[in-house]
Amino acid sequence: MKVKTPLLLAISALALNANASECGKVTIADMNWSSASLIANIDRFILEHGYECDAELIPGDTMPTGTSMIEKGQPDVAPELWSNSLKDALDKGVAERRLRYAGKALVDGGEEGFWVPAYLVDKYPEMKTIEGVEKHAKLFEHPEDPDKSAFYSCPAGWNCQISAGNLFKAMKLDESGFVIVDPGSAAGLSGSIAKAYERQEPWFGYYWAPTAVLGKYDMVKVDFGSGIDQDEFVNCITQEECESPKTTMYPPSPVHTITTEKFASRSPEAYEYFTKRGFTNADMNQILAWMEDNQADGEEAMFYFLEEYPQIWQQWVPQDVAKKVQDAL
Repeated sequence: MKVKTPLLLAISALALNANASECGKVTIADMNWSSASLIANIDRFILEHGYECDAELIPGDTMPTGTSMIEKGQPDVAPELWSNSLKDALDKGVAERRLRYAGKALVDGGEEGFWVPAYLVDKYPEMKTIEGVEKHAKLFEHPEDPDKSAFYSCPAGWNCQISAGNLFKAMKLDESGFVIVDPGSAAGLSGSIAKAYERQEPWFGYYWAPTAVLGKYDMVKVDFGSGIDQDEFVNCITQEECESPKTTMYPPSPVHTITTEKFASRSPEAYEYFTKRGFTNADMNQILAWMEDNQADGEEAMFYFLEEYPQIWQQWVPQDVAKKVQDAL
């Protein structure tokens, strides 16, 4: 009878753990906002149980995470990176074969615009357009001056305050009686929408997606009739010193999943998952609304999502992986 040598035993053990060793240890950036934390927790659970990776969440934020991935090759994955903010550095990292754009975390991109409540559009269908909003300007009563109409902008100090202000100027909304209202904070802005909705009152202003607010309240994005002028938006609308802004719709902000080249090469099957994993804004808005209503963190929301939305996540993975994840739940 042959006795297995330690070497043979080691080889057998390696063969049993082929999947785990292929994937190995994976670090995932857990960013400090709700959608990013949710996605990071989903990725950790699916990699761990579906692909037998040793997956770990580490704290992250846009700029430091992107920089660290380029310079140090860590973490392995940034699940939700708003890539415009460091596009040149990311593109250089890809060109130097340090990084990969794996896929789109938000398939619609981050969405910005001027919005009105859907119940207003039901009553006045022309309010889908900026001309329709201007025609009914008197309905949007200013909270402190009934002779003026309110346009709710971004809080002071945010970049969207600049873009919203420039578009307000480009469309000459002041000529229809509108005045910019600074809500003071993100909570003030979302609170103004909630209050209008509770009372079924007119509301007009800036907002963005994906957010819990647009998951809870049915809002319609106003069409400026201009299409998107990317150059105008980047070079003038977003700049404080934009002298003569022209009207353009907000272009979608690309929101990518970024991985290191090392991880993608080492774990092609796990990497492929990231090329397929992505959320529409409509779905993400709904999940964020649930998170807010239930005061849920990223991990609690991850269990909710995997249990309630199998029709979404099971499309991202092969059947055998989906079964392992389902069993782990």
